[in-house]
Amino acid sequence: MENRESNLLAMRPQLLNARVSDNMSNDERFQNKTIRPIIKLQGDLLIVVFKNYIKKRKNTFYELKLEKRMEFIENAIQKDMKFRNSLKGMIIGQFTVEEYQIYIQNSSALNKRMMNIVKERLQDNVQLLEHSLAS
Repeated sequence: MENRESNLLAMRPQLLNARVSDNMSNDERFQNKTIRPIIKLQGDLLIVVFKNYIKKRKNTFYELKLEKRMEFIENAIQKDMKFRNSLKGMIIGQFTVEEYQIYIQNSSALNKRMMNIVKERLQDNVQLLEHSLAS
């Protein structure tokens, strides 16, 4: 078990702008210490997973203007519970046992933070979702 934990922690990128301080809430500390590095680590996978989501929705995403693409991303993450749960699983699966114990104490608020970060990441990388790059 300890080997898994040390391997998970060693793989995570160090985020210099994700500060952790004593005066932040526990949720914000967990977000910056755990969730953000995991989402950064899983970034390429999240892009590929979303491309597959687009494909399963008959590629309608590619017919949309930029503003509607942003809405499409937000709706996929906020309203498609199956997709949302899949994304959460990709992130939670990277937690250590100790992190999971912290997570379950306030999972609802942490899920909201998690999905907002994933949404921002996909929206910030919308150019990577172009049809010609999506193959």
